[in-house]
Amino acid sequence: MKRTSVDVIRVCRSPLDHRRGWLKAGNLTLPCALGRSGTSHAKREGDGASPVGCFGLLQAFYRADRGPRPRTGLRLRPIRPNDGWSDDSQDRRYNRLVPLPCPTSHEAMWRDDHLYDVVIDIAWNRGPIVRGRGSAIFLHLARQGFRPTEGCVAVEPRMIRRLLERIGPKTRIEIVG
Repeated sequence: MKRTSVDVIRVCRSPLDHRRGWLKAGNLTLPCALGRSGTSHAKREGDGASPVGCFGLLQAFYRADRGPRPRTGLRLRPIRPNDGWSDDSQDRRYNRLVPLPCPTSHEAMWRDDHLYDVVIDIAWNRGPIVRGRGSAIFLHLARQGFRPTEGCVAVEPRMIRRLLERIGPKTRIEIVG
């Protein structure tokens, strides 16, 4: 059977709670968590908002020790215990994957809480990277009860693999404010 991917994944904010929304990928509709500050057209580092706009999906990461390799049309890379992501706007590697230990502020990609067991890198602030515009904006696994993220989009753990199967190298994500 030929796999087909969707052109656009659309994320719409809930009118009842700006920290939650709905993600639609073809005929798949999923509840999702958004940033603790909802969505923003003027995303800044640390503001807790999910950026509004249409972005590419660069690659996916996964924890090989927590499940099989996901099926997707995206470039796929296993997360390693020494993987981090720079969130220090003064670091020349800001908003990029960095090796740990890292002397500057960063986020660990290898986490105990399962949020990053599968992660899709959203191309926010990536070309060119502007210091202070926000970093580590991902599509990842949601906390129980869809508690808000720090600016990412998060879906139920049991649904991430179904979503990944619908994503190809040209799929974009549109976050609607």
